Amino acid sequence: MTQLLDLLLSAVLLAGLYALMAYGLGLIYGVLRVVNLAHGGAIMAGAYAGWWLHERWGIDPYLALPLVLVLGFGSGALLYLLLVRHLPRGAAGGPASLLLLFGVWLLLRNAAYLLFSGNDQVIRTAYSTRSIALFGTFLSLNRLAVLAAALVIPVGLQILLRHTYLGKAVRAVAQNADSCTLVGIDVERVYTFSFGLGTALAAAAGLLSATLFAFNPSFGATELLKSFVVVVLGGLGSVFGTLLAALILALVEGFSILVLPSYLTSAVGFVLLVLVLVLRPGGLFGRPVLG
Repeated sequence: MTQLLDLLLSAVLLAGLYALMAYGLGLIYGVLRVVNLAHGGAIMAGAYAGWWLHERWGIDPYLALPLVLVLGFGSGALLYLLLVRHLPRGAAGGPASLLLLFGVWLLLRNAAYLLFSGNDQVIRTAYSTRSIALFGTFLSLNRLAVLAAALVIPVGLQILLRHTYLGKAVRAVAQNADSCTLVGIDVERVYTFSFGLGTALAAAAGLLSATLFAFNPSFGATELLKSFVVVVLGGLGSVFGTLLAALILALVEGFSILVLPSYLTSAVGFVLLVLVLVLRPGGLFGRPVLG
C-alpha cells in the first residue's frame, strides 16, 4: 500500500512538469501550425540558464524563473523574426519548418557542448535534499515547488488567453488568421508573441527540470517526445486537457514499473500516443480555438 501511495504522489508531482513542458509546444502549433522541433533545445537552454545564474551569481533557481521566462521570450521572438516568419505558410511550409527548427536545435546543442562540455550538471541548493512528511510518506521540497510553479503558470496562461485583448487575439488568430486581418489584428505581432511565449514556457520547464534531474547538452530530446505525447493526448486548445494528459502519462509511466523493467517504462508513453492517434486523433479535449 505504501509503495502504491509513493507511486501515486510521485506521478502527481511529475505530471506538473510534463504539463509545463507541453504548454509551449501546443501553443506554438495551435497558433502558427508549426511543429517546433527546437522545443527540446529551448528546454535544454533553460536548464543551463538556470544553472549558470545559480553557479555564477548565486541566484536561487525559483527566483531566477522570471528572468529565464523573459530571456526565453526574447529568444523565441527573435528566432521567429529572423527565421520562422520567412517560411512559406500552409502545407508547403511544413517540411521547411521541420528542417529549420531541427537545425536550430542542433545548433543549440553543439553550442552547449562548446560552452559547457558534455559533463552532467545539476542545480543543487541548500534545500535540494530536504523533504516533508505527508500521508505517511516523504515528499521532496523541490518536487513540491516544481508542482506549484507548474500549476501557477498555466493559471496565468489561461487568464491571459481568456481575459485579455492580446489573449483573445491569439485565440482568434489560431482559429482563422485571414479573417483577423480584416478586423485590424496584427497577425505577425500575434505570431511573434506566441512563438516567444511558447519558447519561454519551454525554458521555464527546463529550469524546473534541472532542479530535479541531471542534464547535459543532449537534454531535451526525451522531453520533446513526452511533450508530443501530452499535446496529442490532451488535444490542441485545452489547457485543462494538457494538464490531465500529463497526469495520465505520469501515472501510466509510474505504475508501469510494477510490471515492466525500468528501461521499458519510458516506451509506455509512446504506446499510449499510438493508441490515441488511432482511437481518438483529436485528443481528450481538443478544441478548434486555444483556451
